[in-house]
Amino acid sequence: MSGRLIAIDWLRTVAILAMVVFHFGRDFEVLGLVAPGTTYGGLWDFSARAIASSFLFLAGFSLWLAHGQGMRWRAYMTRLGLLVAAAAAVSIATYFAMPSFWVRFGILHSIALCSVFGLLFLRVPWWLTILAPPAILFLGPLLKDPSFNSLWWIWSGLGTQVPPMMDYEPMIPWLSPFLAGLAFAQMGGARLLTFGPATPGPVARALAWPGKHALPIYLVHQPILIGGILAWVSMFGA
Repeated sequence: MSGRLIAIDWLRTVAILAMVVFHFGRDFEVLGLVAPGTTYGGLWDFSARAIASSFLFLAGFSLWLAHGQGMRWRAYMTRLGLLVAAAAAVSIATYFAMPSFWVRFGILHSIALCSVFGLLFLRVPWWLTILAPPAILFLGPLLKDPSFNSLWWIWSGLGTQVPPMMDYEPMIPWLSPFLAGLAFAQMGGARLLTFGPATPGPVARALAWPGKHALPIYLVHQPILIGGILAWVSMFGA
């Protein structure tokens, strides 16, 4: 892990574990094993927003870590390509699995597009970047208009009607936590994340492993969870 902040991987691991726990509960409702609405509202909605915000915040932070001292275009385009391909795979898979609720613009789509918009703020002073998140949260709802209801504008979050889907994180308001993470990094936030052993041992590396492999874990965790739940129900009943 030379040259890598292991604390970032640990934080991603926490976010991934929270995501898996959340989806484990939500999948029971998706599969019709609990009453409709059981995993919506209250703490369920709060946890969903908190988990998505944490992933986007860390993505913004990581954009600065990777390119704040100089743009590495090959690495950037490689990562962006992986995100776009993974997002497309999620859309295609959910379209065939749940055509009424397929993911048109989910968390991976959001991270990919935020990574593009983030380039506009990569070289500006941190105090300018930090103004963007509250501006997005405050002004975004004021810009909503029926003219943005087209599927071509679904990424914006400015429409007044949204098709039902399992996951939806448009630019308004989800660009806000991404830019907050970028601003935090521009302010020198990495100095606060240097905790951890200088030479990580087996336990430290094991805790960091999910965070280092967040994308593949995201792609496979739902089929594993749903398959496991269905197998359990098949063997032991609901």
